[in-house]
Amino acid sequence: MLLRRTIPSAISYTTCRHHSSAAKNLKSLSKIPYKYRAKAIKQAQEALTDYLHAVRTIPYTFAENISKYSAVSLSAVISKVKFSASDFPKSLHRFLRYHPVNEFELFFESIGIDVDDLDGVLPARKFFLSEDLNAFNAACTLYGFGVPWNKLGMLYTEQKAIFEKDSFELKKMWNRFLDYGFTSSSLIGIFLVFPYLLNGDTEIDPLFHDLKRVIIDFNLINDVEGNVDEWIDICRKIRLFYNLESSKHELFQMIGRSKHILVEYSEEILSEKIEYFSRFEVTNNEIMSFLLSQSEIFKFDLKTPIFCVSGLLKHFGIYEEHLKSLTKKCPYVFGRNKVSNLPEVMKSLNLNQWLFDKIKDGGHNLLRNYSIPNPNQDFDKDFLESLVRIQSSRVPNHTLSKLEFLHAIGYGENGLTIKVLKHVHGTKSQLIERFNCLIQNGLEFSKLVKIISLSPKILNQQSEILEKKVRFLCEEIGSSLDYLDVFPAYLCFDLEKRIKPRYRFHTWLMETGLCERKYSLASIIATSEMSFIARVYRIHPAAPKKYLEIFMNQDCDSFQENQ
Repeated sequence: MLLRRTIPSAISYTTCRHHSSAAKNLKSLSKIPYKYRAKAIKQAQEALTDYLHAVRTIPYTFAENISKYSAVSLSAVISKVKFSASDFPKSLHRFLRYHPVNEFELFFESIGIDVDDLDGVLPARKFFLSEDLNAFNAACTLYGFGVPWNKLGMLYTEQKAIFEKDSFELKKMWNRFLDYGFTSSSLIGIFLVFPYLLNGDTEIDPLFHDLKRVIIDFNLINDVEGNVDEWIDICRKIRLFYNLESSKHELFQMIGRSKHILVEYSEEILSEKIEYFSRFEVTNNEIMSFLLSQSEIFKFDLKTPIFCVSGLLKHFGIYEEHLKSLTKKCPYVFGRNKVSNLPEVMKSLNLNQWLFDKIKDGGHNLLRNYSIPNPNQDFDKDFLESLVRIQSSRVPNHTLSKLEFLHAIGYGENGLTIKVLKHVHGTKSQLIERFNCLIQNGLEFSKLVKIISLSPKILNQQSEILEKKVRFLCEEIGSSLDYLDVFPAYLCFDLEKRIKPRYRFHTWLMETGLCERKYSLASIIATSEMSFIARVYRIHPAAPKKYLEIFMNQDCDSFQENQ
């Protein structure tokens, strides 16, 4: 599949929150001249800190944290105070004295929860933190362990129960974890990435022992700087492999032996490589074993290089006869393509497992060393001429994006790809959605690519319509999806006006004994209307009238239900 599930990211969470909060903050401060805005925010933070500390008796450090990290809620307070460059601080103090603020809004935003999500966490009919101190006290305790104040929301949103524990219980748990040999920073990284581990009551989760094996037993703790952000990054990388759902015992042993991967490569690079090789549709154990044993693969550029399909297959040792057979069977795949599309090219040829095995067994160096030896190899003049025409057309970007889609599902730079391109309509995202819909409904990747080469207009329909046609074929007609190899045009005909009425009428003719011959589905659907009516007339002179009255002019589904 072209679109794959992404692993939730704390980085993306905080990034989105930053942009969302910044937009709301600027909107609330629109009445303050831009040149005074930064100073006004600072003055408001100082005023709020003084109010929370002096009036609400919140310890100064925590009052300061709440003021510092609650930009949106604080800006809403600022917007209610008339701005004056000379009297603004006094006006703020006066406002806070007579207009108490919702402390829970400020607190929850300050620990990292987006203001758009506050309604789901704010306690009902409570305004002051003193009315319900559980969450605040837990936050203060966790902050005392070294957890950054503005990251506590990562724990709260995942494991709210942590904030229902009292300080004594949290300290007892924390000290028990420290006794294993972890530093405070490494523990914080673990719990912010795997929050449920901090919510254990008596038994320590096996995952914690596995993490100990990597961090303590394999001495990763001495390879990482002591700051919290570094450990969050390390633990997020571990989670990428953990989410592969492979053999957990083997996983942590291999991570420990290849710990340099976690230190040397960014989360983005690790995620890209995992996603890339997952597209070969091999097992998670194979992916994990390969990536952790052949770490130099993380240095490879698997995006921009160009390759020739036939040249690459020869480079990896395919038999000549097999290559000739593939060239005849799948000519639309051959030509040039990007290495970024290599998994889909191999899936189109049913060679994805073969090539992955080659790469896994030491062939990754073949992949790195491959280059097009001859500038004319697999060069298609017709394709190049078509590409020039597309680039000089009125809407080149739209057409080129559709061409990118075709390359991304395995089509090479050849004339057949251009023929398919001319018949495919929709945006790139729509084509991806329709293609994925058919994959998710059971069509094999290689067969679907071939089907599209025969009937490109299949992709010109909405996903919901395609899904209904596939379901009708399998559930009511009782045919397997393999029938589409023989009759791919089935997916191009109208379900309600063509497929359903004709098939159900033919079934009715068979059940009533009027028709003794069972026609093929292709013969029933693909025949022109005139030829179909003529055939029905030959079966019985009154049959065309029955067909037109009941199956064409009435609700075919209602008729089916009444039978």
